[in-house]
Amino acid sequence: MTALAPAPHGTGTRRPSREAPARAVRTLLRGLPTLPAVVLLAVFLAGPIAYCVYYAFTDMQLTGASGARFIGLDNFTRAFRDSDFLNAVKLTLVFVVGSAVIGQNTFGLALAILMQKATKPVRALVNGVVIAAWVLPEVVAGYLMYAFFYDQGSLNSLLDALHLPAQNWLYTMPILAVCLANVWRGTAFSMMVFTAAINDVPQELTEAAEMDGANPWQRLWRVVLPVIRPSILTNLMLITLQTLSVFGLIYTMTRGGPGNKSETLPIFMYQQAFQNSLIGYGTAIALVLLVVGALFSVVYIRLLKLEDD
Repeated sequence: MTALAPAPHGTGTRRPSREAPARAVRTLLRGLPTLPAVVLLAVFLAGPIAYCVYYAFTDMQLTGASGARFIGLDNFTRAFRDSDFLNAVKLTLVFVVGSAVIGQNTFGLALAILMQKATKPVRALVNGVVIAAWVLPEVVAGYLMYAFFYDQGSLNSLLDALHLPAQNWLYTMPILAVCLANVWRGTAFSMMVFTAAINDVPQELTEAAEMDGANPWQRLWRVVLPVIRPSILTNLMLITLQTLSVFGLIYTMTRGGPGNKSETLPIFMYQQAFQNSLIGYGTAIALVLLVVGALFSVVYIRLLKLEDD
């Protein structure tokens, strides 16, 4: 009989690989330690967010008829037609830009730069005072700032001692008062971020610029700031998101008043949901606040990617 020629290489029936199941098992075992974290995120983060998204499209109330009826986009339509909501959006932007983007970021950078040249006792004293304000609970910081800006508080007592005109800051300029309070409380975080970033600037760069005749301002503007720019953007993203959610500080100082002159979105959301018992409407406002925070994050992340490129 004639022997059959061997089949060409690569043809014929392929036997299932034994490596595929083993590889899948190894992948599963590697991911097993992260399973508790995934479950916790799903239960305590994704679950409540999904629950809020559902309620934002209903007429859920704390009082009155029980249950919730699906009403589509009515809550969002109502919000963008509500002058009080639009005022809260405007004040939220003023609060974020004034106290975080300009205030905390600028003062944190200035303190970090000044502390580089300060003596050790001065540096320890400033760091202790600034960080003490940061670690205070938000409500305690709010009461301290209320006592400072109150009509008969510390600020007016100081102005009176200097023979300067005093005024009721929490009544005439409440949004400025809460912005300054948030700057006082949150500057420490920016200072620590910028201190670490400045310490990582290669010393040979600043020494080379100094040998080329650059003065301290030129070294800061042309050497230090370009090197720490990613840290600046990261800090801006973090303090912006934190400032968007500030509630206790403002509520303790002004409760959003007088009227609605310091009523930011978290305060407005709380009042609608728990004081007016409109859970559906308040949840829709919370969802808008979540989207605003996401938009800020996208902008900063895009800027960071451009910086890396």
